[in-house]
Amino acid sequence: MSFRGLFLSAALLACAPVLAGPPAPARDRAADRESLKKTLLELAQRAPFSDARLGMQLLSLEDGSIVFSKDADALMNPASNVKLVTAAAALAKLGPEYRFDTEFLVEPGSSDRVRALFVRGKGDPSLTTERLHAIASELVHLGLREVGDLVLDDTWFDAERLAPGFEQEVSDRAYTAPTGALSLNANAVGVYLRAASPGSRAVVELEPPSEYFEVVNAAVGASSRARRASVSSSWTGTQQRITVRGTVPVAGEWAVWKRIDNPPLYFGFTFKRVLEMHGIHVRGKPKLGAVPERTRLLYVAQSETFDLILKRMNKYSSNFVAEQLLKTLGAELKGPPGSTANGVSVAEEFLEREVGIPRGSYILRNGSGLNDTNRFTARQLAQLLRVMWDRFPLAPEYLSSVGIAGKDGTLRYRFEGSEAVGRLRAKTGTLENVSALSGYVQSVGGERFAFSVMVNDYPGRSGPVVQGIDAMGAAVAAVGAPGGPDRAVASLMQPAGVTPVSSEEAKARIRTYLAVAQKADQRNLPFLRTAWRTERDPAVRAVLADSIYQSDPRDYLGTRALLDSFTAGDDVYGRLRKLARELREPLPCVGSLTALAAEGNGEALSRLVELARASSGDLGAQRTVSSSLADVARTAPDELLVSLRAASSADRDAAVVLLAQGVAQQQDADHPLWPAVRKVMASTDPTVAAFGRGLDATLSQRVAAEKAPKVVQAGPATVPAAPAPPPAAPTATERPGG
Repeated sequence: MSFRGLFLSAALLACAPVLAGPPAPARDRAADRESLKKTLLELAQRAPFSDARLGMQLLSLEDGSIVFSKDADALMNPASNVKLVTAAAALAKLGPEYRFDTEFLVEPGSSDRVRALFVRGKGDPSLTTERLHAIASELVHLGLREVGDLVLDDTWFDAERLAPGFEQEVSDRAYTAPTGALSLNANAVGVYLRAASPGSRAVVELEPPSEYFEVVNAAVGASSRARRASVSSSWTGTQQRITVRGTVPVAGEWAVWKRIDNPPLYFGFTFKRVLEMHGIHVRGKPKLGAVPERTRLLYVAQSETFDLILKRMNKYSSNFVAEQLLKTLGAELKGPPGSTANGVSVAEEFLEREVGIPRGSYILRNGSGLNDTNRFTARQLAQLLRVMWDRFPLAPEYLSSVGIAGKDGTLRYRFEGSEAVGRLRAKTGTLENVSALSGYVQSVGGERFAFSVMVNDYPGRSGPVVQGIDAMGAAVAAVGAPGGPDRAVASLMQPAGVTPVSSEEAKARIRTYLAVAQKADQRNLPFLRTAWRTERDPAVRAVLADSIYQSDPRDYLGTRALLDSFTAGDDVYGRLRKLARELREPLPCVGSLTALAAEGNGEALSRLVELARASSGDLGAQRTVSSSLADVARTAPDELLVSLRAASSADRDAAVVLLAQGVAQQQDADHPLWPAVRKVMASTDPTVAAFGRGLDATLSQRVAAEKAPKVVQAGPATVPAAPAPPPAAPTATERPGG
């Protein structure tokens, strides 16, 4: 190995953990590569890849040769793999030593009582409430005691808050947070919910609290453990309105994070409150304004080191950090105000001049990869990875920013039980019908590779696609291991759910996992994840996934496990209904799906709609689904209508019947479902409007029929029956989520 190669290897070993250990003794590399190529080709021709578009490039970092290629020049949606481009351009153009500044300035004169405190932001994506407390403490020690106006200068970036692609979904979720030169907490707010007693108003607490927010609390406590609440965030023009609806279990508390819409005012009102907590009185309200020329610098708050910011972006796939970095590139290299367009221009210059990827051969519109916006080829991403590997001053920070298989980030629970654990570092990418993985791997035999895998337009769920991509990575890592790539693929691609156990054994396992789930203890997650990965009974595996979710509902990976494991078929939902009745336990999974659907989760809504037809002939199951649909219609009516429109006609018809029953039983003339239906009817899209009119007519007829007095025959005459008593409360086996 050359001196440069030894130097790079030593530097990378300093980033613990890294691509695993020293190379193994010399092997027959040609034979290893042929075996790997054969395995990857066979895998690429199997389902789910045979029904999708697959682009893959695998190249050796030892000699630069292409080891395997499959449609590597096809332009694909890379999803969050675009963050690899953003990270590389930011490192190359800003340097690993770069830090973000936030400046605090005052007019000349006294430092204890100032007419105005000016805050000029320069795009720091790592500012948090905790850091504001540290800043306030520094200002106190500098003698500041009273402030007239708190003036917020947000002009380092332009006024466009959302990058291209963000407009493709209407969402208040934290991953769609806007950019801002003055930003805080990734421009999201934590909403914490709990209840003191059934029927009482729920307690809603915000983190951080400030006058920036208006809280509309329409949530109440419930004795059930089932969570049926939604939280929405919207800008009123003067405040951020947080609206909470539904029911909150008395036992425990839970939290969601929602985006805010006015970053500088969010920062300003929070900072005002923090200053006052530290004894600095602020007379006026925060307001926007540019820093005048005649000011002096009082204090500069610098961000954490650039490697930590890159880790936050890549290991946890932060869209917010990515878009902040892109605008920072524009501001620093093209001059303020920083814009997405100028940031893209800087990234394109980097790709052309330093990576050798010409403009026009790809499409780059934003820095995060959100939605249907960008296009790259697997060859281009693999080439970028190779160039960054060879660029020593940047390679350690770049390599350490991405997730480590089986260890951390978005790869924490992937590749478990394979040779890829600790040996593979990569960036994930996930959108609807898009899954990607690009990064580095060192095989057991010692050879290092760069790879990019992108899968687009696959039908069905993402679980089998992710499993297949992981099998590819594991195959590369297993070169040189006993059994080699074939054994690695066989281990990871063994189909789940092909070995149902006996009813008695299934009930014993389910009882155990339900007991673990009730503890809601995150320390049980490693045990549950291992059991879930190895479980081959589909019904038991779904219960395990539900237990993982309930142990930490905030963890996206637990949500993903539940959505991928639960199906409406007889092997899961049908069998669980039978087993739950025999166990006299609440029906697993449905309660968690309903809780997710009540928050507006699209996949959970789709699963819930599918259950309507799957419940045919089971009165108890129909009651459960009917109640769940009505609850979801109260907290996430717009999202439910989207799912109904996307469903098959058979699933939609069955769901509308049960939805009407549930809404009729709730006896609420002001049910939020009706305004949502009217909004769909008023759509400018004729197809959407027609769907809304048909749904309105069907629901109105069904609800009226449910409310109408029942008619019984009495001899030759027909008389109205007495009003039916309210339906009995669901039994323990019918009640969703207990």
